[in-house]
Amino acid sequence: MAFATRYADQLEPTRAEVEAGTGWQLLEFGTDWCGHCQAAQPAVRGFVDGHPDLAHRKVEDGKGRPLGRAFTVKLWPTLVLLKDGQEQARVVRPTAPADLQPLEQALHAG
Repeated sequence: MAFATRYADQLEPTRAEVEAGTGWQLLEFGTDWCGHCQAAQPAVRGFVDGHPDLAHRKVEDGKGRPLGRAFTVKLWPTLVLLKDGQEQARVVRPTAPADLQPLEQALHAG
């Protein structure tokens, strides 16, 4: 699956829909206007582009957004890697490809 370019382009799924997913999914919580989110994009894009079978979904987060609360997102961007709907790894505020190593390790272990 291709790199998602905007947080607002996709409808927010429910937690049940996420947990019902099969295979590898990467949820990226944040907003288009967040400076930390913008700074993370080159590293995140490189990671997603390097894993073409990974489903990447940007989820706009903020007050009143239930999916972010269900995953206890506190800072943006927060990337949550899931396999068959279960969290395998999480990275908060990556700035470089090396920051995404926990995701890479989980993909290779699973």
